[in-house]
Order: sequence, then structure tokens, then C-alpha cells
Amino acid sequence: MSLPRDVVLLLTHSGDYFTIDRVIDALLKRGVQPFRLDTDQFPIAVQLQAHLDNSGSHHTLQYGDRSISTEQVQSVWMRRIWQPQLGKDLAPQYQQACIRESMTTLDGFWDSLKTARWVDDLQHINATENKLHQLRVAREVGLVIPRTLVTNNPEAAREFFHDVNGKMIAKLLAPLSSGMEGSSFFLYTSSVKEEDLLNAQTLRYCPMVFQEQIPKQRELRVIFVNGKLFVGALDASRYAGTTQDWRRANQEDCVWQTHELPEDLAQHLHIFMTKVGLTFGAFDFIQTPSGEYVFLEINPTGEWGMLERDLNYPISEAIADALLTNS
Repeated sequence: MSLPRDVVLLLTHSGDYFTIDRVIDALLKRGVQPFRLDTDQFPIAVQLQAHLDNSGSHHTLQYGDRSISTEQVQSVWMRRIWQPQLGKDLAPQYQQACIRESMTTLDGFWDSLKTARWVDDLQHINATENKLHQLRVAREVGLVIPRTLVTNNPEAAREFFHDVNGKMIAKLLAPLSSGMEGSSFFLYTSSVKEEDLLNAQTLRYCPMVFQEQIPKQRELRVIFVNGKLFVGALDASRYAGTTQDWRRANQEDCVWQTHELPEDLAQHLHIFMTKVGLTFGAFDFIQTPSGEYVFLEINPTGEWGMLERDLNYPISEAIADALLTNS
């Protein structure tokens, strides 16, 4: 007897809040069963079984007092996949091997869900997270991008600094934040001073992204969900003297406002998302004092809770609808 396919699997971590709860509520209103999987709790608190033979395969997952089979899962929300928390009971020399095996096991479990609808597909997410890739696609679809250098060559970084007349920022190639409040090891976008480049030899250990610093009138977080756009704008003058990254500003200064994008820009974003194969994305833009919109980056699993909280945007409802859309 087959089981009803009425489960939506939500991949996140145990520190996640607000956004995950809003999506769960939206799914419950639609009559489906959300199953929250805190990926950092595997393998200590989550049990997984995969049975495979010549007749087929059967996968089950148990977390707390609930268990599911993969045949029950109709869709998957890829909110976060987090590294296992193994605790101090395991000897240090085994930690990395156990983490590697656990992550590989989860990869196999995701593969067993290939017939489910994903928001979004892991391969598309991983490809789009690379800033070199997303900047190329952004330029190809007609978005304006900043002059950018990615390098581990200290001399090239110094030359670029002078090419942009000392107006340069630095950031990472890949996102590291885990939730609405970021994390202790998140590297924010920061301005670069000439004295910072005196010790640029450390670049040989880790390449970085350098970009020209774009003058700001507003900073925009644009949430794309299955063709719908939700735009939050910040008046850059409120925090311009404190940071180059609004995520580091005093949150009292981050007063989100609604904003409407020009029609041609909205169309560019739709084309961008089609090219990268994503249903969801969190875009960051700068609007310059002259009114030009400059693409900074897209985070395929980026934060949106502050926009729903402050502007009452129905983003969680749109995500729930996207998870239940057949395509």
C-alpha cells in the first residue's frame, strides 16, 4: 500500500527561526505536512536508513517522534544545509572523517528525492553561489555590474585599487551566513584602504573579490519567488558613516521601505533566474544618486525574514505556493 505524497521536507538548521516558522504555517494552511529537518542534528539526533537491492530502494528518516519515507515527499525547500554538530564525546581525530561521511550520506538521501520538486535544485544553487558565475550571467542579461577583480595576486589588487581611485571594497566569493542575524564568522563587505594593501601578501592563501565602490542612494534587497518580486529599500544616508554593508549597521538605522523596480529591470531579473534555473533568489542592488541600478550579487538561499516582518510582504506564502506548484 503506497503512502500519501503529502509531505514537504524543509532543510534547515537548529538555529533557524521566524522564516522557517512562517513557511511551516503557510504549508499547514494549504493542507500539507511540513517536516522540518535540522541538518546539523544528523547523525546524533536524526536517524536515516537507506535499503537498496536489485528490486529497488527504500529510504526513511526519523527526527524526534516523527518519521517519513522519501516516497511521501512531494517537495523540498532548500533553506540551509549545515555541518553536523558531533559534540565533544567523539575524539578529535575522528571528527572530520565522521563529518565527511555524514555529509556524504545526506547527499545520497537528497539523491533519493530527485523526483520531488525542489526549491531549489542543489546543483543550480551551488553554481549560482559562485560570484564569478553570477556576475557573468548578470552582465549577459543586461544588468549593470561593478568593475570587479577576483585575485590572489597582491600586485593586481594594488593596481586595481589605483585604477578605481582608491574607491574599493572587498568581500568573499561564497556566502557564510546562517540566518537573519548572520554568524560569528561572517565576513561583511568592507571598504579597503591603501594601508590594508601593505599586508596583501596574505592573498596568496585565499583569493578575494575586489570591486569598485558604488555611490549609494539606496540599497535594495530584492526577493524573487517563482516570478514574484518583493523589494525592500534602505536609505543609504542613514548608515553611510558606519559601514559599507547594511548587515553590520545598527538595526535601528535599517528602516526598510517598499520600492518598485523599473519594468525593464524586473524583466532582466526574470531572464536571469531562467538562465540560472532557480525559483528563489535574494538579489542585492545599489541605486546610485543618478538613479542607476547596479547589481551586486544574488544569494540563492538568502535572507528575507526582515522584509516580511517589517513590510508585511507575503514571502512565506509565495514560497509555500512555489513548493506546491507542479512544474
